[in-house]
This record gives sequence, structure tokens and C-alpha cells, in this order.
Amino acid sequence: MRKKILGGSLGECVHVAGVLNFLGLAEEQGYQTEFTGPATSIAEYIAAAQEVDPDILAVSYRLTPENAAILLSDFQQACEEAGLLGKRFVFGGTPPVVETARKTGLFEALFSGEEPPDAVIAYLKGQPLEQMTDADYPAETLDRIAWKAPFPIIRHHFGLPAETIEPTVAGIRRIAEAGVLDIVSLGPDQDAQQSFFHPERQDPRRKGAGGVPFRSEEDLRTLYAASRCGNYPLMRSYSGTSDLLRYAELLRRTIRNTWCATSLFWFNVMDGRGPLTLRESIGDHMALMKWHGERNIPVEGNEPYHWGLRDAHDAVICADSYIYAHVAKKMGVRDYITTYMFETPPHLSNKMDLAKALAQVELAESFVDEGFHIVRQTRTGLMSYPVDPDYAKGQLAASVYLQMALKPSIVHVVGYVEAHHAATPEDVIESCKIARKVITNCLYGMPDMTADLEVQQRKDELVEEAMVIVEAIGQLGRGKAEDPLTNPDVLARAVEIGLLDAPQLKGNPYACGQVRTRIINGANYAVDEEGRVLSEKVRVERIFARL
Repeated sequence: MRKKILGGSLGECVHVAGVLNFLGLAEEQGYQTEFTGPATSIAEYIAAAQEVDPDILAVSYRLTPENAAILLSDFQQACEEAGLLGKRFVFGGTPPVVETARKTGLFEALFSGEEPPDAVIAYLKGQPLEQMTDADYPAETLDRIAWKAPFPIIRHHFGLPAETIEPTVAGIRRIAEAGVLDIVSLGPDQDAQQSFFHPERQDPRRKGAGGVPFRSEEDLRTLYAASRCGNYPLMRSYSGTSDLLRYAELLRRTIRNTWCATSLFWFNVMDGRGPLTLRESIGDHMALMKWHGERNIPVEGNEPYHWGLRDAHDAVICADSYIYAHVAKKMGVRDYITTYMFETPPHLSNKMDLAKALAQVELAESFVDEGFHIVRQTRTGLMSYPVDPDYAKGQLAASVYLQMALKPSIVHVVGYVEAHHAATPEDVIESCKIARKVITNCLYGMPDMTADLEVQQRKDELVEEAMVIVEAIGQLGRGKAEDPLTNPDVLARAVEIGLLDAPQLKGNPYACGQVRTRIINGANYAVDEEGRVLSEKVRVERIFARL
């Protein structure tokens, strides 16, 4: 039988938003709820409690502490006379009133609005946050998602450029104690990613460039130990760009890397992020997916948005979403975290941005079955933030609101200071709080932006155009590979001839770089020399005609 909660605003208090939100969360956790309404007298509340016979009595009062002291004393006495003190009591109100209510000793939990939303969820699940230890918090990504639902889990990059790891260690501890995010996404410097196992390649002059300069297993263990406080966030790190499997085992062993992020076409000589050739990189990333799949560790595709960061048109980004999901499934990945970076390129309209994301969702999730599960993760575009911090905060809030249309399980918060400096602990905490407030509002109920006719039309168009590219890659590999989409030679060749291409690859010796793109009516299209839209059918025909 479902447990019951009776809730209402007590005395002359007419404020009901807080108690209604509490009851709504309770219903999502399986409780049966009853609401007495605003300004409920003590006698009316006691009568309702006797009729409903709830397991938990929730009362709210948001006026002055002095009035609350008198009211709650009378309420406690009335409950005693009615034989209700064997019940469980919870209180909600302003911070000063909460302190008054705490002194009564009646309430097992009190909420002032200062605590994170997941504190309420934890209480309703019988796991009050203040009583939880490291052993009580879910230690893996999917378990953390299920535990925190309906709120998505929050992730943020953090790694301070410095000569040592100490500033990052202190920052991780500060962030964990704030309890505002669930995953510390460790940002290493370039040599940590590329040359961890090769000290002879490391350049002391660039130590700390771009992130935290960890150089040993002990460094990684120290960074992880700093997170074992507060809300005990999970931790993950960028993958290596050489010695990929050895690096993956290192991260899992030291920081319990909660998932692996891999690419296919990036983090190699093509983008200057690693020593591998394009073909080597594709093969090694596939092996990395397989390694994690065999260990039931989720894999994130940090792949399609890298094309968008280089101004690739929407159809290429969508095609790459299909390709990556296909490859991940073939490599034995069971839990695939799809990442949708909004505002990439940054001049997309909200409508067309959402349409592109929905097309990616449809293409990637076409592979879902009992053995292949997809977790949606959204994030704000790296290039979308203005330098001015006030405008940047607005951009963060607006972006997260749009992202919530996808109902993500993970929200990757990108600090609003992205355009100015590497995020400090205070920046991370503030950015996460902004995002959490937007998410909370959205979970109360938001319009269905995905139902917009123009959004749906563009989504359908992109699915069709993306499959033209996918089929062209299949044609490219016909007779050469049993499955062209998992063949490194075929995939590399698709980049070299421009089936997968981006304007910022112009002059790149490892890619084509001949495509032209333009934002038209808020969407990013491939265009010809005169700036007219090129359909993927025509663009592909022109590419094959050049061969």
C-alpha cells in the first residue's frame, strides 16, 4: 500500500506553492497525497489528519517567526491531544521560521528552500542527505540517475591551470561540499592527456596549459580523494589521446572514471590533440568503446558536436550521430551517453537548434533495444557565451531551458565564464545553481517546444538528409568492407573526400575542407559558390563526380 502524506499551509498563511511542490515530488516518488489548502486552521488540519490517517504530516508556514512560535506550540499540543504524535512530521517555511520550527523538536525534516532540490527527493526516499555517507551515494552513473530522478544529474568540467594539482584539489573539495553537482568532470592539461606515459615528450613550459597537470597515479588518487565529502560526486576525466586503453584502465583504477568519452574522427593529428593518424584514431577509439562495453561502463560520444564546433552544417552533425551510435552498438557498448551541444554553431535559432537535436535523437535512438540503452545529455555551446558576465548568465539560463525540451538525464553545465577564463570553484557553484533553478522550474511543467510545426518539419528534413550521407558512406565502402560504418579506412576516406566535412578544415592535410556553409533562417546549410542551399543528394553527387 502506498504511503500517505497530508500537506497544507497552517494558520493564517495563504502561501501554498512550497507545500504543493513538495506534494508533487512526493507523488512522483509513489506517495498518495492529500492537500488541506491554504490558511488551514489547526482544528481543520487535525480533522483532516484523523480522516486521512497519513504516514507523514507536512505543514507550511511562511509568515513571521514570532507568530510561528505561538502557532506551532498550539499545533503540537493539538496533535498530542489527538494522539497524532506517533506520526512523522515535516515542515517547510522561510529560513527564520524554519529555525523557530526546529526548536519544537516535532519535525523530523525541515525545508527552507536553501537546500538543493534533491534533498527533498532524498528525504522522500528515506535517505536524508545530512545522514548519507560515501557508501550511501550511488557509485555509478546510471544508479545516480535513477536515485536522483526526476531531476537530471549535473556535470561540470573543472581543472585549474597551474603548476601543481593543489588548486584543483582544494577546488574539488569546495565544489563537493557545496553539493550542487553530481559529476566532477576533470579537465587535464594537454600533456596529461597526450603524454602521461611519456615524460620525455612533456614540455615543462606548457605545464598546466588548459587544465590540471596531473602526472602520476598518486596525483589522480589525491584529486579523487578531495571529492569524498559533501554530496560525494562521481568523477570522470577526458580520455587520453595516445595509449588509449592503458589510459582508460588508469582512470578507472584511480578516480573510478564513471564513464568514458570517446571520439571517432577527432583527438588526433587532424585537430592537433594527439599523435595518432586519422585511421589509427578511428580504430583505437573503437577499441576503447569495446573495452568499456565489456566492463559495463557507459560510453559518451563527444563526437558530433566537434563537427559543429568547426561550423559543419546540420546534416553532417546528424549523420555523425547516426554513425557513432551504430559504431558504439557494434562495439558492444550497452549504455551510450549521447551528448547534444546546443548553440553549435552559435548563430542557430532556438527553433532550428532544437530541430537539429531532435533529428540527432531520432537517428541515434533508432538503435535502441534491450541490449543498447541511450542516456541523453545536453550542454550549452562552448562558443555561445558573451564575455560580459551578466549577458553570459542569461545565456546559460536560456540555454538550459531550451535543453530541457529533450528531457535529459544529464545536464552538462558549461560555466558562464567560459569566454573569459577557466572556471574557479565559485564559478562552478554559481553556474550550477543557475542551471538547477531553471531545471527545477521546468520540472514543474513547461510548454512542449518539440511540437512546434517548423521544428518538426526541419527535424524530418534533417533525418532524411543525414541518411543520404550515411548511404553515401555505405556506397564508398561497397565491396571493401562488410560494414563500412565500422571500417576505419572507409570512415577516414569519407572525411578525406568530404562526405563528412567542415569549413574550418580548409587547408587541413588530413581532411577535405571544401564545403561551404551558411546560416539561413536559423539553420546551418551546405551552400554552393553563389550561397544557394545544396541538398545532400546534389552535394554527394558532386563529391563522387570529383573522384
